[in-house]
Amino acid sequence: MPTKPTVQVLERMFQLIDVLASREEAITLKEISERTGLHPSTTHRILNDLAIGRFVDHPESGSYRLGMRLLELGNLVKARLSVRDAAMAPMRQLHKLTQQPINLSVRQGDEIVYIERAYSERSGMQVVRAIGGHAPLHLTSIGKLFLAADDPQRVRAYATRTGLPGHTHNSITQLAALERELAKVRQHGVARDNEELELGVRCMAAGVYDDQGELVAGLSVSAPSDRLNESWLSKLQASAHDISLALGYHPQAGAHKARR
Repeated sequence: MPTKPTVQVLERMFQLIDVLASREEAITLKEISERTGLHPSTTHRILNDLAIGRFVDHPESGSYRLGMRLLELGNLVKARLSVRDAAMAPMRQLHKLTQQPINLSVRQGDEIVYIERAYSERSGMQVVRAIGGHAPLHLTSIGKLFLAADDPQRVRAYATRTGLPGHTHNSITQLAALERELAKVRQHGVARDNEELELGVRCMAAGVYDDQGELVAGLSVSAPSDRLNESWLSKLQASAHDISLALGYHPQAGAHKARR
């Protein structure tokens, strides 16, 4: 692996961010330029581009500081790492009970992203999702958990924004049908994918909550359609609850969240 970026502008961007990170208060363009050795015009151009992406703030003329986008991304990474750490042991145990792959996913925009899995290469035919893979919210069991946590206006906005594309003849592609499905998710606290993302594959999912009662991830079991066992549901819910407790979740926080 290279020890520094091969693209010069990225190397300069990293230099600028490091300088901004060294101070709590805003830093003048002149000082940033001097400390990085970059020409003031180059420094100004890169900082302004970073400000467009909210990676840098421009509180007043001639000064800069780190932007809120870095905090948002940092919190997202922190949440993923802590959830993954808390989830690994329960996921392995659940896999032993079901002999099917167990997936841990989080929401990223209009998709879910698979961030961890537990499976065995000796378990025969399995449905294994690649870590880092992603899929539309409305076509996945975990995605439905996140949509069910949204208010109706946000669900409608999602449907308008994405057009609810389908992958199979079982896919939900109409808003009214999606709203009925999400009502079931809210009622039962679990979500299902009935061959909606991939023919021959069914999934069921339960939510993982943090200390504020916020849905931060979903735990799912995926299996060939004829192998998904309904007796796994209670075990899945128990595992998701154990992970939530490890993250500081209290049932009272969830109840308060629901009342709001």
